[in-house]
Parts: sequence; C-alpha cells; structure tokens
Amino acid sequence: MRERVVALVGPTLEMYPVTCASAVFGYHGPDIAHRYGFQLCTERPGSIRTTMGFDIVVNDGLEALAEADTVLIAGWCPGPEVSAAVGDAVRNAHSRGARIVAVCSGVYVPASLGLLDGRVAAVHWELTGALGRQYPKIQADATILYADHGDVATAGASATTIDLCLNQVRRDHGAALAMRIGRQLSAAPHREGHQRQFPSLPTTGPVPDSIAPLLDWIAANLHTPLTIEAMSARAGVSPRTLSRYFAEQLGTSPGRWLLDRRIASTRALLEETDLPVETIAERVGLSSAVNLRRRFRHALQTTPGAYRRTFRASF
Repeated sequence: MRERVVALVGPTLEMYPVTCASAVFGYHGPDIAHRYGFQLCTERPGSIRTTMGFDIVVNDGLEALAEADTVLIAGWCPGPEVSAAVGDAVRNAHSRGARIVAVCSGVYVPASLGLLDGRVAAVHWELTGALGRQYPKIQADATILYADHGDVATAGASATTIDLCLNQVRRDHGAALAMRIGRQLSAAPHREGHQRQFPSLPTTGPVPDSIAPLLDWIAANLHTPLTIEAMSARAGVSPRTLSRYFAEQLGTSPGRWLLDRRIASTRALLEETDLPVETIAERVGLSSAVNLRRRFRHALQTTPGAYRRTFRASF
C-alpha cells in the first residue's frame, strides 16, 4: 500500500512548495517504485485562490487528515493564526502517528500546537523574529535548510521543499530510491539539513562562483583518493579558500561533505546491488571494508549488513 501524503492548504495557496512536494511523492514512471499517494485538503473545500492569481479547486476537507501518513503544510498564507478546526485535525493526526512536515510559514501550524517546543525548527529568516516572540520555547534557526525530528520536520524556505521531501523518502525507503527520484528531478546532490539556507556574502571582494560544478566532480570521483589539495586544485583556489567557500555555501567542511557523499553512495549500493562490502568500499573511496564498517556505524548506528537486510529491494 502507498503511504498517503496530504498537503493541507490555507485559503490562499502558494503553488511552488506544493508542486515541489507533489513532484517528489508523485509517479515517476514504471522504472521507479511508486511509494506514495498525494492529495490536497483544506478547511473549506472548493475554490482556492493561489498566489499566482488563479484559482484551483480542492475537493477534500480536513477529514482527509484522519487517514494521512504525512501531513504537509507548505506555507500558511493566512499568517500566524490557526483555526481551532485546523489545529484539532493536525493534532489528532500527529497523536495517531502521522508525520507533520511544515515549510516556510507552515511552521506556524505545528508551533501553535506546541509540537516544536524545546526543539530546533528551520525557519525562514524573515519569520525568525516574529516566531521567536510568539513562541519563545522554539529554537528558531534561520541558517539551516531543514530540521527533522522524525515526527515533525520543518524547512525554512520554499526552495528547500525538495530537500526535505527527499529526506523523508530516504528515511522511509532508503537512499537508493531517494537518489533515483532526485536524479529524475535533476535535483542537487543530497543536502543535509544542517547545510545553510543561503551563503554568507563577503563584505569585500567578488562573490565566489558557485561550487556546484566541483560538487558534481567530487560525486563522480568518489572512488579516487580525494584530498583537500586535489579538490582545491580542481576548483582553482587554495585549500584555505575552498574551506571558506564550503563553510559559507554549505555550512560544513570539504572533508565532512565528502564523507557524507561516500556514506550516501554506500547506502545506495547496499540497497541496489549484492556487491560485497569490500567492493563497495573501493567504489566509494573508503579504502577497506574495516574502514567502511567503522564509518557506516558511526554515521547510522547500524552495520552495512543490517542496513542491507532492511532496505534491499528491487525498483
């Protein structure tokens, strides 16, 4: 059975994050497993105005949340006010185990229910001050892409919707399926939640070019012994400058980003192939089965063998 994702929309709908979510959870052709169903609901079904200036028809009301596995709140154009009916429906869904995913101003819905109290929430920088004043128990963070606590997840900006949704696919069905969907959408390589929403711009001098081409090159050469010197030479900058670019644009170091990619590729190979661990270690650049097992356990708190038994599937 497909897991049901229900997008809860307000009386005014921002289309972009909803269409991004539907692209991740929708149908991707016969060669990629279709694991999710996707639908819209709203408090008052009928014609819904969009921020693009046209109307759409949403037929389902809040009763759709009673059967949702995931409740997606991709923006909340009414603002910080959440009606009692919406609050009760979302609270009941969460209480029975549904996952609540809020993007941008959608954070106001789980915030109003106390679901983020004492937790870090990824919040758009324009909302951080107002949200903090209204809900002081929330640790609002405007620098990270998303924060995922399992039962509740938040993304600060509409453009991170795909990152957060692919992260859910990864949690539910493994890295291989998430990577297949991401490749079909031409999405950027997997971005961890702790990466930054936007780069810090230097106060003097030119803004550095995007490091996206370098990241693609790294991903294509994981099997080689990549060093900070090799990566900086490829980018045409000094190792110190490259480290600064990574910190500014990704919020992490080159070494940590490289290890994350190697672990992600390891997960995909464990899921999609029967290759022995020794061969996978060579393909992803972790040199030996001993090193791979050590790194894998530290990253995921499990062994490669146990992970393969859990996620090995045919797509």
